[in-house]
Amino acid sequence: MKNIINHQPIVGVMRWGTWGSQFTTEQYEEIIYQCLSIGLNEFDHADIYGHYTTEAEFGKALQNNSSLRTQIKIITKCGIQMLTPNRPAHQIKSYNTSAAHIKASVDQSLQNFHTDYLDTLLIHRPDVLMNPVEIAETITQLKAAGKIKSFGVSNFTPSQLSLINKHIKVDYHQVEISVTNLDAFTNGVLDQCQNNAIKAQAWSPWGNGLFTEKTEKHQRILDCAEALSKQYGTGINEILLAFLYTHPAKITPVIGTTQFARIKQAKEAMHIKLSTEDFYKLYSASVGAEVA
Repeated sequence: MKNIINHQPIVGVMRWGTWGSQFTTEQYEEIIYQCLSIGLNEFDHADIYGHYTTEAEFGKALQNNSSLRTQIKIITKCGIQMLTPNRPAHQIKSYNTSAAHIKASVDQSLQNFHTDYLDTLLIHRPDVLMNPVEIAETITQLKAAGKIKSFGVSNFTPSQLSLINKHIKVDYHQVEISVTNLDAFTNGVLDQCQNNAIKAQAWSPWGNGLFTEKTEKHQRILDCAEALSKQYGTGINEILLAFLYTHPAKITPVIGTTQFARIKQAKEAMHIKLSTEDFYKLYSASVGAEVA
């Protein structure tokens, strides 16, 4: 059963640099152009990726090709202070959503990407000490200055998101959602996104550890996905993403891979619409029981 979904997957770059494949500048350029060749133009970053190095590596590819910036959209995140030799002033891993930190992070990201604006800025994780009024004022100032175009959060609970959304419109919420992690389906996250016109983005959409950790749960899911892949004439990876696309919240997967072949599979999954029963076959395989 075919259906054209109107939200493209987002390409995650977390493992393109030091934390993964250690791409050269030429390899960054190559995979960016490959993504553009199939219509994928949105790239997901965070300031901390690669111990604060991946943004700048990606930026070198943009610097080498001045026309690229206008062809792509950049998402990045801030708010985590990581312990790393690249940030010797940090004494402990912590969160920081102060105005000074957010503004400094944005300015550093702009420098890293050799650009004068970010398409989307996300607060990476909720900060116990976050002041929603201060965050709202800071984001408003950054938008007015043309430094960011849209704003969102990541890994927030519904109550934490409501705290922010009361003071400034949250456009995006990026959270872990997959057939191995069903929490967002039942904890109010996706309900809140639909009620407030917030676009839901899913990190680790193929399921954390699904292909590398052998457990009874993972085997149940893989067996079910394999059977459905034969039924729909596609691959297991496509079925796992179609599971997310079936939800009415219009979840956008963030594809964290260094392999272009898997990125293409994510694109193909846009056209697969699972039946309600097939959705629940995967859901039940994850839970290990039929629904109540």
